[in-house]
Amino acid sequence: LSRRFSAAMVPSRGLRALCSVLLVGVSARLALGFYLPGLAPVSFCEEKERQRGASEIELFVNRLDSVESVLPYEYRAFDFCTVESENRPSENLGQVLFGERIEPSPYKENKEIRWASRWDYILESMPHTNIQWFSIMNSLVIVLFLSGMVAMIMLRTLHKDIARYNQMDSVEDAQEEFGWKLVHGDIFRPPRKGMLLSVFLGSGTQIFIMTFITLFLACLGFLSPANRGALMTCAVVLWVLLGAPAGYVAARLYKSFGGEKWKTNVLLTAFLCPGIVFTDFFVMNLILWGEGSSAAMPFGTLVAILALWFCVSVPLTFVGAYFGFKKRGIEHPVRTNQIPRQIPEQSFYTRPLPGIIMGGILPFGCIFIQLFFILNSIWSHQMYYMFGFLFLVFIILVITCSEATILLCYFHLCAEDYHWQWRSFLTSGFTAAYFLVYAIHYFFSKLQITGLASTILYFGYTMIMALIFFLFTGTIGFFACFWFVTKIYSVVKVD
Repeated sequence: LSRRFSAAMVPSRGLRALCSVLLVGVSARLALGFYLPGLAPVSFCEEKERQRGASEIELFVNRLDSVESVLPYEYRAFDFCTVESENRPSENLGQVLFGERIEPSPYKENKEIRWASRWDYILESMPHTNIQWFSIMNSLVIVLFLSGMVAMIMLRTLHKDIARYNQMDSVEDAQEEFGWKLVHGDIFRPPRKGMLLSVFLGSGTQIFIMTFITLFLACLGFLSPANRGALMTCAVVLWVLLGAPAGYVAARLYKSFGGEKWKTNVLLTAFLCPGIVFTDFFVMNLILWGEGSSAAMPFGTLVAILALWFCVSVPLTFVGAYFGFKKRGIEHPVRTNQIPRQIPEQSFYTRPLPGIIMGGILPFGCIFIQLFFILNSIWSHQMYYMFGFLFLVFIILVITCSEATILLCYFHLCAEDYHWQWRSFLTSGFTAAYFLVYAIHYFFSKLQITGLASTILYFGYTMIMALIFFLFTGTIGFFACFWFVTKIYSVVKVD
């Protein structure tokens, strides 16, 4: 028995060989290099050995563009500078989405350019660093103005209101209540079409987290222009993996709104907004197929994106929604009355539409200069690399949307209008309408596009960007207002 036991403990030759192969494979994988921003490659060869040990470096080209069309074509669409090679690399997802088809090309090397400064002649040709700083200063002035207004409301007006409300002990004093405290019994009344609002907020949360992580990585340099297609690839992968937060937020808010159709809520969160984007994108792709453009996504890539959506994003959305519905609804600091309070007649400035239109002006004022450079990089084929500026503008946009929405929310509450949920979402989200108007202005004033197909493609992709921007900014405004309303009604005494 002891001999059998000891023999069983000794690994067989086949098992040892398998372990050796796995160890070698893991070691080989760990030996691969990866990109670190800002670092030049180090040569460990001596000066005499560098020429002898130097390997041939291939030059690759991506696509052909025109100022009169948004349709890119493969580099070999014309019969110049072509070379037959079997070493054609495969494109990543971001490159495929931008219509890049990598091909080898002959070249002549300029040995006077150092590797670490190889991008300088391109980046230095990109203008307007001073304009970028002007944009930042302009945005900071708007933020300081709004911050001062919000601080004045929070520290002076609200402080006095709360102190006065808390001193009202008698019934006679309570009957003389005025201002925002009057609507405490209706402030958390579920909004109309709460299902749709919760779905929008879930998708907006998904977009917000995706944008923040992508810009943060780009700001660190991991998604620089040297790493072609990495920005779009990172954004798509993050969107797929962030289905769980979308489902959780949508389910939690829908439950707080008193909704019970949880299956419909989950399905809409998983398919409504992504479905609109995919349908628009698919129609644009059909046009690209018809025009023979290299930007037309291959059928296999299209199937892969659908597989990521249905097999990864949708299940994660269901998982997030499961935990969202499992938790208790959000507890509000005040009770909701059974009978809704009648809203008094509003002045012109406190009506919903004027407030929504005014609310989007200041956030758009913070981004319109940066928006010009982004549209240039997309449609005018210019290199965009100033992700540090973009990340700073992103933070300023979040602050501006929050403060502008809080400011208008306070004015509406003082006018005894307690329908703040949809208004806060639309007030901040209306920035997307200004974005759309600016994109139309950019098309007619800056571009030289001719042809029906290019025009349809421009406005088709612009509608996708406007929808994403609408959900992104609207979500910021809603949660800022939700925090504000919860805060002020939790510190006031209500019988």
